Amino acid sequence: MDTADINTSISTLSTPREFIQWAVDRFEEAELWYGHGTDNALDEAAFLILRTLGFDFDADEAQLNKPLSDEQKASLLSRIRERITTRRPVAYILSEAWFAGLPFYVNQDVLIPRSPIAELITEEFRPWCDPARIKTVLDIGTGSGCIAIATALALPHVHVDAVDISPEALKVAARNIEHYKLADRITLIESDLFSALTGKTYDLIIANPPYVDARDRAELPAEYRFEPERGLYAGPDGLDYVRRILKAATRYLNPEGTLVVEVGNSQYALEDAYPEVPFLWLDFEHGGEGVFLFNLEELLRWFHQ
Repeated sequence: MDTADINTSISTLSTPREFIQWAVDRFEEAELWYGHGTDNALDEAAFLILRTLGFDFDADEAQLNKPLSDEQKASLLSRIRERITTRRPVAYILSEAWFAGLPFYVNQDVLIPRSPIAELITEEFRPWCDPARIKTVLDIGTGSGCIAIATALALPHVHVDAVDISPEALKVAARNIEHYKLADRITLIESDLFSALTGKTYDLIIANPPYVDARDRAELPAEYRFEPERGLYAGPDGLDYVRRILKAATRYLNPEGTLVVEVGNSQYALEDAYPEVPFLWLDFEHGGEGVFLFNLEELLRWFHQ
């Protein structure tokens, strides 16, 4: 981005709507990668500009067409430049990400929330579980705490244990739990998967562990280098953590308990690793793949013969 050209261009911009369209054009020229909450230049630009201005996503015509101050223009330009020149995802620029319709504080100690499990949560885990029967939940790899918090809000009668191996991530989760006033219903535990959970059992276990394999790791766009490596990579085939979860989960599930695991693109490697296992892969109305589900009986049958 040439500074002179930028300054000439923005001198003609005066409203949020005009800045959004200008940012869309610049983002497309720069061939940015989207995948941290948006999947196109328009949504990315709208997210950056509306939230920088403190507007909601449903900003009305009056807000979109109101002339901006010089200070607001400078702030928008700075963040647009940062997105293009550094490739830093918008969520990290804003320190804000959205999951299941809820805002969360994020920094580079946690992955940016984007799991299709959000849709499962908003449906209260129907039809796979009876929400009334879920009393205890385990969230493995909680990161920002988004899954634990969204689950606790969707199911107000449950208690959630949220575990992560990273103490830095748990600090971010604690901040979000405090924001939503859920400290009495969500317990944060530093743990490598199940290692610190001796004697505990759950009605529902939700796991979103690292699952990026060596090939995908080598091909990831620059935007992903801002996320913690420990939260992404899981060995040559992306299954290092999933194998451990499948092996151990039966000891932590109640008799009618359910295990939900996201493995993303490593879905096909998992099927190759366990060709005899009939994985139940969930379909999502709003997109996303690589999430499977087992009940305790099925886990015992296929992984503890």
